[in-house]
Formats: sequence, structure tokens, C-alpha cells
Amino acid sequence: MTPVPSLSPHRDPTWDPFRWLPTTRDEIAARGWDCVDVILVSGDAYVDHPAFGTAVIGRLMEHEGLRVAIVPQPNWRDDLRDFRKLGAPRLFFGVTAGCMDSMVNRYTAAKRLRSEDSYTPGGEHGFRPDYAVTVYTRILKQLFPEVPVMIGGIEASLRRVTHFDYWSESFKPSILADSGADLLVYGMGEQPLREALRLLRQGVPFSSLRTIPQTAVLLPPGVLAPKNQNWEDHILYSHDECLADRALYARNFKQIEVESNRVQARRLLQLTGDRLLVVNPPYPTMNEQEIDASFDLPYTRLPHPRYRKRGPIPAYEMIKHSINMHRGCFGGCSFCTISAHQGKFVASRSQRSILQEVETIKRMPDFRGTITDIGGPSANMYQMKGIDQEICDQCIRPSCIWPQVCRNLDTDHTPLLEIYRAVRETPGVKHAFVTSGIRYDLFLHDHARPKAQASHERYVEELVEHHVSGRLKVAPEHTSDAVLRVMRKPSFTYFHRFKEKFDAAKRKLGKLQLQIVPYFISSHPGSRAEDMADVAVQTKDLGFKLEQVQDFTPTPMTVATEIYATGVHPYNQQPVCVARTPEEKQEQRSFFFWYKPEMRGPLRATLRRLKLESVATRLLGGRSHRDGASQDRQSRSR
Repeated sequence: MTPVPSLSPHRDPTWDPFRWLPTTRDEIAARGWDCVDVILVSGDAYVDHPAFGTAVIGRLMEHEGLRVAIVPQPNWRDDLRDFRKLGAPRLFFGVTAGCMDSMVNRYTAAKRLRSEDSYTPGGEHGFRPDYAVTVYTRILKQLFPEVPVMIGGIEASLRRVTHFDYWSESFKPSILADSGADLLVYGMGEQPLREALRLLRQGVPFSSLRTIPQTAVLLPPGVLAPKNQNWEDHILYSHDECLADRALYARNFKQIEVESNRVQARRLLQLTGDRLLVVNPPYPTMNEQEIDASFDLPYTRLPHPRYRKRGPIPAYEMIKHSINMHRGCFGGCSFCTISAHQGKFVASRSQRSILQEVETIKRMPDFRGTITDIGGPSANMYQMKGIDQEICDQCIRPSCIWPQVCRNLDTDHTPLLEIYRAVRETPGVKHAFVTSGIRYDLFLHDHARPKAQASHERYVEELVEHHVSGRLKVAPEHTSDAVLRVMRKPSFTYFHRFKEKFDAAKRKLGKLQLQIVPYFISSHPGSRAEDMADVAVQTKDLGFKLEQVQDFTPTPMTVATEIYATGVHPYNQQPVCVARTPEEKQEQRSFFFWYKPEMRGPLRATLRRLKLESVATRLLGGRSHRDGASQDRQSRSR
């Protein structure tokens, strides 16, 4: 099909406009369309890759026969021409902040602007607003009040009910109330979106899409939730009650998390002002055929050519030769949003689909033989599931592996090892690395069945022999058992056991250059300065000088955030200590860097205040004149 004259000669003669979903009127005209069915508005640049949600949703709707266009990173500060340029879609606008919550994307835990925006060409700032979903939706409602708006992605998903917003230090209502959107899709959106499209094709008005699983709606004043005999309802405390009493807000969260991770979940109802928020139960975890269908769509795996002159997109550069084998995570870590967005059960792709993606990557012009990652949210959960599904159907645990690995969870690593072998033995593949973090408790627990136990013994050795590029990520997160309990992470003794196995495999295979890179968090709820001193001492004893560290950032819909917001644990209402001030947070963070000369004086002063002189000697050695002089200078400057 020949492009229309307005596109020829194109700015990039190698670009075929039919390979990407259209982003301009010229690209729409090149396809011979006189209108589009759906317009997607995204806070990210348009990268046509299965790791980028806008591309996934756009390609899915294209596969369903719809005409789809994308408006990536529209300018919200001018005359709003980016929002107007494609006109009104026939069915609806779809709005997402992108692959990250816009506030997490833009700001650090200290609420400072990040050094780059990883989802923008050149890493540039200024191409997305704070609270992007709300800003975009309000503009669309102003310009096209008659067109429905469907919101989704992680920002909408994690803000679907009353939530604590760290950046404004306030409790906000459902994002449906703030934005004015008509329908919210939470979690991974393929299943609810397909159902919405099916109903719209049947002539059901958009305003009647109120009973689709894994969606939320805010009903008009006085309207009751639609009857559904298949769903039991649970009434949450209202938004106003949460504002008046944080203890009620904490109790709400427990119910929200439980229902988000149940196979047979209840519908949640919450009064928000004079309107009723209805959060329908989630779909069952995707089966292999469903998740394969999402990954097998005809992605180019490339950024749109419009960005060629603006520099690389950092997030894309990181994952362009990587493969995501599964979604979901059994962990349920207190600080992590994966279970709230993807769920605690794992959906795994088929070996056929994964190897097909390997072949696609091999055809990329810049591929030099290295698959940079074969993993997932946690790299070693591929094809794991409950042994007895009926037990899983009744389970309300937020985690399948905390406080210990569930005896009903099959942790056999054999399918994973088979995938590793198949990928690395594919002609043209020189290396296939695992760079997403692994969960060592999944192969170190002591109640695995014989077949699974045998796979555990093989896993570390095969990982070290073939799949570590130089540094392997693991995330113990802390050393204190008390803090780890709040985090829902296993005891640090598991890390010791893993390191012993890893080091033994290194020696056996002659790979002494390989390293473990442990990740740790400071200022997590439950963590005190004394606990961070323990992190410093224990990791020093193990020979680490920590690099991969971060301060706790409260993000909506996590246990840790609710503790930060209320001061109590939502599951038992017991008080939990929280570092809140910049000084408290900096004091905890400083323990990561005990090996830096400029930190020795302040750390020694902190340890003296905590009456931990013995720890100071163990961590910093005997007091030197330099330490004292440095401390004196800092005292005088204060």
C-alpha cells in the first residue's frame, strides 16, 4: 500500500508508517482511515514493545479489529493542541500515566526531582505532569465532554480506592473522583478490556459497563450497585470516615489487599461523597494461552521513529533484548506494588511463545548474541503454582512464601531450567543472562518434594555456569528479623545460605569473578537507626560495600505505605515505628556508606548517641584523629 503524498518523502526513508500504530493525522491518513475508534493517551513515549503497556493495549485492540491511535506525552501546558489533533474517537479515550506512577517517576523518596525520566527520549524531564492520569482526563473531559474516558495502568490501578498520597501528605479519594473518568481498569488490562470491547460491539452503552470484572466505576448519586448473584459484597469504610479516623483507613486496606489476591474475591463498595465506588472482583489469573496471545502480538519492539533525533529512551535500552517469561509474584512484600497490580499468582508463557520471541530478538539489527534477561517480576517463579488448586481457591494469605514458603506451592525449578537451556542453545544466542532479581527462599526451603528438591540443587550451579553476566541481583532488603517481618521478607540467614551456595558454585566452576549484588532499603517502617547499624555491620562482615540501596518511598496500596500513613500495621492495628523527618531518613541512609571517609565522623556520633560504641569499633575501627577533626568541623558548621 503506497503512502499518501503528504508522507513522501518521509523524514526517515526507512520508516514504514504501517508498522506502528498511528500518532498523527498524516499517519492515520496513510492507512486510509477517516476516523479512529480509540485514542490512547500516555505519559510515556511510544515504544512498540510488550514491556510497555500502551503498546500492549493498542496492539490488543488492533487485533480485535479496532482502529487505534496513540497520543504519547501530550503537552498539557499550551493550547492543548496535542489533545485536539486527532479529534474525537468513535468509542472512547484510554488514558494511562505510563509504566510507572507519575509521582514515583518524577520524584525521589526525598521528594526531589529525579535526574532523568527513563520513559522519555534522552531521559529528559518535563514531558509528563504530576498526577498524569488526572491531568489528562480532566483535559479530555473539558475538550470532549461527550466522549467516555477509560483509565488504566499502574497509577490508576493503585489509586482505585481511598489512598494515601505521599507527595501531598494527604488521603485522596478514588482517582475516578479526582479525574472524572468513566471507567477504571485495574491490574493487567487485557481480560477486562476484551470484555468491554465485546459488550460495546453488541451495542451496550459505555455508561452501562458496570459489571465487568477487574474494573471500577463511580456511580451517580443515589444509584445502587448493579445486582450480581455471583458476587458477594464487602462494604468499606467511606472516604469521609477514612479522613476522620486513620484506624478505619488501615482496616480498609487489609480488606482491599485480601480481596485483590483471592481467587474467589468479593466486590468492594465505598461511599465517596454522595457517590458509590464499585470495585468489581478481579479476573482469574491468565492461563498460558491468554498470556501468550498478549506477547505474540505483532510488536516492532522499537521506539517510534519520531524520537530518532531526540536520543535513546533509557527504559527501552535496558530491556530491548530481554524476555519477560511470566507475570505476578508470590512474594507480597510490604513495600512492593506488584501483588496489588499483577496479583500474587503467577501467569507463565509457553516455551513456544518465549522461543518465538528469542527469534524475533535475533532479527533486531543491533542484536549481537546476548539476551540481557530471561526473567520476570522475580526471575525464578516460572510455571510455579499450587499443588492442590482447591487450597489456593480458598486462600486469603497475602503471600505464598511468607512467613514461610507454603507447603502447597510447587517450587520445582525444572521448567525454568528447561527454558534456560532452550534459550542458550538457540543458534545465534551466545549468552542468555538472568538480570532480574531472584528469590532464593524458593530453592532454600526445607519441605520441597523430591523432584523439586533435585531442581533446587541444580538451579544455583546452572545459574552460575551459564546465566550470570558478572553480577547477580538479590534483594534481602534488611538484616534485622524484626524489620524483615514488617517487610514480609525471609530471615537474613537465608541470604547467608544462598551466598554459601553461590560461592561454592563459583569455586567449582572456576567463575571467581562473579558477584552477588544485594539490594537494601533504609527507613522502611519498623526500621530504626539501630537496625541500620546492624545492616552495616553484617554486610561489612560479608565483604560488601553496598551500592544498590534506596530509601523507602511510600507508594499507594502497599502495606508499608499504610503503616507510614497511620503508624499502625493494618493487619493487627499494632503501632510500628516510622522514620518521617529528613534527618531521621538521612541518618538511616548514612549507614549504607560506612566505608566513605566523610561518613565516619557522623556515624561514630550516631552510634555514641545510641550507646553502641562496640558497634562503632566493629564497623569503623578505633577512633582516628581524622574522624574527630571531621566531626568537630561538622559540629562547628551546625
